[in-house]
Amino acid sequence: MSKVPNLLSTILHQKCPRCREGDMFKNKNPYHLRTLFGMYDNCPVCHQRMELEPGFYYGTAYVSYSLTVAFSVSTFVAWWVLIGLSTEDNRIFWWLGINGVLLVLLQPFFMRISRTIWLSFFVKYDKHWREEISHHAKA
Repeated sequence: MSKVPNLLSTILHQKCPRCREGDMFKNKNPYHLRTLFGMYDNCPVCHQRMELEPGFYYGTAYVSYSLTVAFSVSTFVAWWVLIGLSTEDNRIFWWLGINGVLLVLLQPFFMRISRTIWLSFFVKYDKHWREEISHHAKA
């Protein structure tokens, strides 16, 4: 019995949700902005289609929004615990500025992770994908 690849690791490494081995993106660097959305049509390992229908990835806006809100809430709580909030000075504005800069810098990463999460909602891990590939190859 083989071990099932970890879903969180699969998402963070932007792997195919079906086999959890093949890369979803042609260029692994999300900060190479010219190829930010350069995805394979099919997984190079299990041949799973990456775009299930035209306009499929429009739904990633909801995922990206959720990720950025969660990130902002996390940084706000960390700021509050570590530095504190006060009406006596401008600490909240420092958090706003730093959080804004971090959101801009992390946006390419969030956009790719959003696509990976979105596809994972619709394509589940299939431990028998190798047998299905072999069966289709023989047919």
